[in-house]
Amino acid sequence: MAGLADSRPVPAGWQRALTRAPDNKAEGAAPHKVGHASIAYGQTRDILTRTSGYLKAYDYSLNPYAGCSFGCTYCYAAFFSRSRAARDSWGYWVTVKRNAVDTLAKRRDGTLDGKRIYMSSVTDPYQPVERTVQLTRSLLAVLCKRHAPVLVIQTRSPDIVRDLDLLGALQDSGGTVQVNMTITTDDEDIRRTFEPFCPSNRRRLTAIAQVRAAGIDACITLTPLLLIRDARRFADQLLETNVRRFVCQDFQFGGGHFVASTRAEAQRLIASRLGCSIGAFRKQYRAHYEKVRAALRSRLCPPAIFTEGKDGFAPPA
Repeated sequence: MAGLADSRPVPAGWQRALTRAPDNKAEGAAPHKVGHASIAYGQTRDILTRTSGYLKAYDYSLNPYAGCSFGCTYCYAAFFSRSRAARDSWGYWVTVKRNAVDTLAKRRDGTLDGKRIYMSSVTDPYQPVERTVQLTRSLLAVLCKRHAPVLVIQTRSPDIVRDLDLLGALQDSGGTVQVNMTITTDDEDIRRTFEPFCPSNRRRLTAIAQVRAAGIDACITLTPLLLIRDARRFADQLLETNVRRFVCQDFQFGGGHFVASTRAEAQRLIASRLGCSIGAFRKQYRAHYEKVRAALRSRLCPPAIFTEGKDGFAPPA
């Protein structure tokens, strides 16, 4: 099944939405294209941003990149884009914050000890461009060497396992680390439609199991929980990762989610899967969600901790 992004219109001139640095000296051989996404290079005043609202339990959010080439069609982060063109072309552009390491390195040693940092709130720190520019890894190296924060990393990429050495070193130096892996469905057709450029569910489950095997705390975020084919089998797959913390949240169909023109096709797909009309799919989805949530909670607990919504994203104690 083709992903929604395959037919998403890319507005003419959308590249103007990207932030470019005033010169090219630091770019060297850095890529300007990774897969389907164009890569630009910009500056940031400070890589750490004070948090509020949903993340107010944290002291800072840390976003190495602007934009995200995973391009999930429902992603709320698209609506923080600087222009309509950037929002409508979400998933096709990324800006690398080229001076991010310098801004972090300016902080005095130890000043982030115990500070709660969420990486990342509006991008994925392990999207494909990270394999080349290694900005997330460089930031982790600074934290390991000079600070001991409480760090939560939110990703849907198996590439997180590359940095298990640094995550372990950060823990060994007195920091606290938790990796949150987002998995929204057990249905690969659904996954490919809503998350067309993302790694498969199987690869994500394998990666988070490796994180746990390395002694790093982990959480699986079922947010938003899309359609599930077999809740019991899905729960067993989740438990096999040795993760014992899960967060669940329903899919919000209103409020402007879905980038560009993907809403109608998404609604048709969900209605088709649920065997109902477009007019009835929201009610049917809610019934499906509540049934699956109850099944997962029953199967996962004990030994797992199963929470719902904002409280599940609180930093580890």
